[in-house]
Amino acid sequence: MSFDIALSGIQAINESLDVTSHNIANAGTYGYKSNRANFATLVAGSQLNGVQVGSTTQSIGLSGGILNTGNNLDASISGRGFFVTRTANNSMQYTRVGIFDTSLDGYLVDSSGRRVQGMAITPPSTELGAEGDLAIPNKSIPAQITTKATYVGNLSADWTIKTGVDPSTVTPTTPPDPSTYNTSKSTDLYDSLGTKHVLTQYFSLTGTGAVTVNYAVDGNGIAATTALAFDTTTGQLTPADAATGKTVSTLDMSDVPGTDPTLWPKFTSGANMNATIDIDYTGTTYFAGETSTASNAPVDGYSAGAFSGVSLGTDGSVIAKYTNGQSQTVGRVVLATFANEQGLTQVSDTSWEASTASGVANTDVAGVGVNGTLNVATLEQSNVDITSELVGLMTSQRNYQANSKVIQTESTMLQSLMQAI
Repeated sequence: MSFDIALSGIQAINESLDVTSHNIANAGTYGYKSNRANFATLVAGSQLNGVQVGSTTQSIGLSGGILNTGNNLDASISGRGFFVTRTANNSMQYTRVGIFDTSLDGYLVDSSGRRVQGMAITPPSTELGAEGDLAIPNKSIPAQITTKATYVGNLSADWTIKTGVDPSTVTPTTPPDPSTYNTSKSTDLYDSLGTKHVLTQYFSLTGTGAVTVNYAVDGNGIAATTALAFDTTTGQLTPADAATGKTVSTLDMSDVPGTDPTLWPKFTSGANMNATIDIDYTGTTYFAGETSTASNAPVDGYSAGAFSGVSLGTDGSVIAKYTNGQSQTVGRVVLATFANEQGLTQVSDTSWEASTASGVANTDVAGVGVNGTLNVATLEQSNVDITSELVGLMTSQRNYQANSKVIQTESTMLQSLMQAI
């Protein structure tokens, strides 16, 4: 009997060593969850008959360390949740390994080639669509005409009064006299074919707290002007529209000499109405000191661009990038949580499937409900504690030696008995 008990102990220790060695071997595997062998008493009828490995459990709920990779398509989950992937046979698998890439057929996939699940977004809309495979639109995007721009800065109260620019004298070969204005700023504009044009704004202090803005497009002066009035006590811009609190100037691009009307589509009714561009000066100030510019850029408008890559946002956004400097959010990665994570069925060391014990997957975007948040350009490391595993190895060695000693003693006793007989 003691021989069988000791033998069962050695067999159980061998199984435990397999688990320990597997943990140590995967100490560098991203998203790996350590396993633990659970010993149980071996009972034959009502008689104790040794020991066995009753079950093996995985520490699914214990997160590993976070490693910075610098790759914008890597992501780790801070908190609860699993990335959702779809295999080639349409089964759903869940993983904590956020190593993503784009496939040749234009989908976001993980390191195993499974399609990552998310909610699609169709630009320019920001509404989330139905959950499914995340397609990456890897085609070029067309040019977009500029309709809005902003200028926010400080126009110095120390300026000397100027006469202002006469736009009728401004041509590409005859720039305005510098003595007629205090400063100038340029903003890029794009027509419907994506051709870049340069809008130059000439700022002239024409009276105390009064600044006149004249314009030129591609060096051609246009008739439009804007009057900016400032409160000389507070230095704040007096809104041109008291109801909205904004100062917006509308430039009629039909005033631009040599402009091809077909490049500036009609935005309002009327055969002679060409496109207009609104420039928002709200927030501009009139303080003493240096002239400064905080914002001087088009709100919309860009040239055509070719697809150049994809990256992830911290909210799980999938962002397509283009050669014209534009980017578009085309979807958001979803995370899945379960009522009982320990009930998941293990598919591999880093992947699981739902089961009746785990319950159905509850999916939503990162940061919503109990879902964790994403850390971009990082990966979750293995949660194996090498120190604990090595201690376990030494414990298994002592137990193995003790059971071997029992077998040796049993053998010696049997030999003595046979010799006595």
